[in-house]
Amino acid sequence: MAKIELKQIGKKFKDETVIENLNLTIKDGSFTVLVGPSGCGKSTTLRMVAGLERVTSGEIWIDDVCVNDTPPGLRDVAMVFQNYALYPTMTVRGNIEFGLKNRGVAKRDRDRLITDISDIVGLTPHLDKKPQNLSGGQRQRVALARAMVKQPKVFILDEPLSNLDAKLRNQMRTELIQLHRRLGTTFVYVTHDQVEAMSMGDEIVVMNKGVIQQADTPMKLYHDPANRFTAEFIGTPAMNLIDRRDMAGLEVHSSLAVGYVGFRPEQALLGAAADAEGYELEGEILTRESLGAENIYQIRSACGIFFVKTFLAPLETAARVRVTIPYDRLYYFGPDGERMRGVELGARQLAAAGGR
Repeated sequence: MAKIELKQIGKKFKDETVIENLNLTIKDGSFTVLVGPSGCGKSTTLRMVAGLERVTSGEIWIDDVCVNDTPPGLRDVAMVFQNYALYPTMTVRGNIEFGLKNRGVAKRDRDRLITDISDIVGLTPHLDKKPQNLSGGQRQRVALARAMVKQPKVFILDEPLSNLDAKLRNQMRTELIQLHRRLGTTFVYVTHDQVEAMSMGDEIVVMNKGVIQQADTPMKLYHDPANRFTAEFIGTPAMNLIDRRDMAGLEVHSSLAVGYVGFRPEQALLGAAADAEGYELEGEILTRESLGAENIYQIRSACGIFFVKTFLAPLETAARVRVTIPYDRLYYFGPDGERMRGVELGARQLAAAGGR
């Protein structure tokens, strides 16, 4: 296991700055996920940790050793790629064994490691097959096994599940979580899928345009976003954000101007009781998605279009509905997108909310 520290990291490709002054500590033994839209710098960060890209400025420390000038093969890091990168002419056993042979590991030790790792990832019946005779999930397990036999301090996984179908991705997510718990090794995982990030990581780093927007636990990101970008990126559907100027009747007081008011689709109440307290919006249902236990509505109101999600409730068939957002479920953001705290409700809203 190993702690990873990135200190004032900068990365340029010719004249283009991809990452600027990035500071991040990845805890020893954690499952840390770097998440963000395409081009945000997450894969570049991963490749710099692995040694596949050189930093332009700053330092990378692994296990209290600066590795800026350490070649990839000596960093004690194993990497699993999106495209598996398997040798097509070798069997599963050959693919797993290849790196061990290059390191001069004795045959007896190689056989023991292959047996142990193959059992862990469920590849024992497939050791004599070629990659082209395996399913996508089995190929991904081969790539994992090849990394595991190196017994590295750090596992780096760059969107390893993106080539799998939805059912297999769900299965492999569960298997990776169990694998991390079993090995106790530091995992650094890159994805653009916030569902993957939320379900797998115990620490999540949200990135955009080479800048860390927020690094926190999944629930902290969801319940306490630091800015508009994180609020909109985390959650399915994303947090609704409405221009403060469009929210007639909402009285709030702050030392700075409130730019946007947000609320989670699942925290809004559809057709609430008449005495329910909160900010009310009336609107027309544009679309309905029934997902079994969940219903998602797209609603158009005078404030714009927003989403509401309900759980274990009958599908609403009315054309127009009243939506109530409890006052304590409203989030406030400045015109610059930063989260605003200490915003106070107006007298009428405060009275309605029970004087809190």
